[in-house]
Amino acid sequence: MEYLTREPENLSSFQRFGRWLRLKKYQIEVTFAVYMFTPTEKFIFWSVVFLLYGLLAIATILYLPQHILFIINRAWFYVNGGDSGLASNLVAGNKDAISLAASSTAKTIAAAVEITQPISHEL
Repeated sequence: MEYLTREPENLSSFQRFGRWLRLKKYQIEVTFAVYMFTPTEKFIFWSVVFLLYGLLAIATILYLPQHILFIINRAWFYVNGGDSGLASNLVAGNKDAISLAASSTAKTIAAAVEITQPISHEL
């Protein structure tokens, strides 16, 4: 009954996190009877758990920001109506800033070519 014991106050957050992970591993082993598996079965079980958790983490990192943006746009539409969503305006503003930076970079490169072209003809 580790969850009822009081944690020492002087543990670092890293040690508390490690203790929490050991508790979760213990709970999973008891719930799914992993403690009765052979070492090969345990390896396969924990490999599948790690694979599924990794895929979930990757999917969350890749798709959650887009999903939140979609939900914000829908909420804005339901509250205010019309096309102009707050989140889409923010994204459009970022796109405008990127295109402005790209156009200024192109102008700078064109000016540099104009300056260096007469020099290269003299050489």
